[in-house]
Amino acid sequence: MSHTKVILFDANETLVDLAALDPHFARAFGDATVRTIWFTQLLQLFLTATIVDQYQNFGVLADAGLDMVATMRGTQLREHDRAAIHEALLQLPSHPDVRPALERLKDTDLRLAVLTNSTAKMARAQMQHAGLDDLFEVVLSADAVERYKPSHEAYAYAAKELDVDLEEIRLVAAHAWDVTGALAAGCRAAFVGRPGKVLNPTGARPDVVGTTMGDVIDQIIHCDA
Repeated sequence: MSHTKVILFDANETLVDLAALDPHFARAFGDATVRTIWFTQLLQLFLTATIVDQYQNFGVLADAGLDMVATMRGTQLREHDRAAIHEALLQLPSHPDVRPALERLKDTDLRLAVLTNSTAKMARAQMQHAGLDDLFEVVLSADAVERYKPSHEAYAYAAKELDVDLEEIRLVAAHAWDVTGALAAGCRAAFVGRPGKVLNPTGARPDVVGTTMGDVIDQIIHCDA
């Protein structure tokens, strides 16, 4: 197998913390935990759109997920609350362990990039607001190929844009479905066990697994640098 050349990071929940949305969901739905229900619904919409080949971008599906959750809970979602959630998505903070860990990769030959299901505009805004944009060579969005991760096409798009083979990429993510997709596409992978996130016990297991970004980067340096 070829040597790893690119470390490709997922954005939402892996790099940036969606818990910052909780006050907005508490105001809109009376319950901050609805945020996790909404994000799970959004992931289902991603997967459905990809499987049935009826692509709609992140913003459209984020709104659809909000409407579905509002209907489930018998809540009338106010437009100013919807707008506040959309705005807050662009202003998420990074997890505290991200920047210190990634800065340690500066002394290696590894290239750093982002691949997200968010739109490119949204992802760039997130990275800039979180103070991470200077760490990455490029921020890529699956929107460019209208095929969400974990589809093979999303990872292949990243490989093409970065001019490397799929086997020269290691994806870092806090989602079992993203890790599974990357491994199936021929990439290496690493799993960050953010709170509430676990690997699929029946799926392929990545060779790098950690509870913090620092732990994951330690292992990547040992394996790939």
